[in-house]
Amino acid sequence: MDIFFQLFWLFFMLSALTPYLQRQSLFAARARKIAQLERSRRSRVITLIHRQEAMSFLGIPFTRYIDIDDSEQVLRAIRLTDKNVPIDLVLHTPGGLVLAAEQIAEALLRHPAKVTVFVPHYAMSGGTLIALAADEIVMDENAVLGPVDPQLGQYPAASVLKVLQRKDPKDVDDETLILADVAEKAIQQVQRTVEKLLRKHMEAPQARKTAEVLSQGTWTHDYPIDVEEARGLGLNISTEMPQEVYELMELYPQPRGGRPSVQYVPLPYHRRAPGEEPAPAPAGRGRGR
Repeated sequence: MDIFFQLFWLFFMLSALTPYLQRQSLFAARARKIAQLERSRRSRVITLIHRQEAMSFLGIPFTRYIDIDDSEQVLRAIRLTDKNVPIDLVLHTPGGLVLAAEQIAEALLRHPAKVTVFVPHYAMSGGTLIALAADEIVMDENAVLGPVDPQLGQYPAASVLKVLQRKDPKDVDDETLILADVAEKAIQQVQRTVEKLLRKHMEAPQARKTAEVLSQGTWTHDYPIDVEEARGLGLNISTEMPQEVYELMELYPQPRGGRPSVQYVPLPYHRRAPGEEPAPAPAGRGRGR
């Protein structure tokens, strides 16, 4: 019985240690890839990547957003960077707290050397606000930014103001009036911030116009602003995404349970010339994304 008891505890210890060792291996791989990107671009690389995480106890998924902890860490990284060293920020986020996003954007704006923001997939809301502080935004051809109009709880600030325009003031309750007052201030504050960020690279009239479009509720808050539309707004957009950025994103896998919803053979495919023999099938299985 002793041998079975020992085997049981050995299995238990291996099961407990495996997730920790896997995490440490992943962290080390990320550090190596970041160092590789820094060497190739001679810059400080910072990542701000939000994935859906799983709580370790109950396994309940929750989505991460830009928060104060993020802004503290990014600001610390910027402080540790010499004024003559460029900063590259890899950004993948649905948005988050306006305060945290504005702090990061203001710190990037004040950095004297070139600031580049890489958007391999999406940077919405507060993520877009941060991207506006960059000297150059590098987007994948299919990546998107988003509007930066402020939200008050579950309501867009711009929509709250429209309630007053469409209703008789006598029919509006005090709570809605207070909410509308806060909404007006929030829109003005965000518009001023966006205009300040854009004036680094735009003439004042264009910066004001673009700030209004992005902050005044022109679209729904989840509206995707693609590369062409972003360029139409006057933003300095490039689609020359370094391969190292894509490889870095591979090291931030989305936690999933059960079968993957997307699966493919992870190799580049090219059209074959007439009469050319097909390439041999790769060994192993395709991976889920």
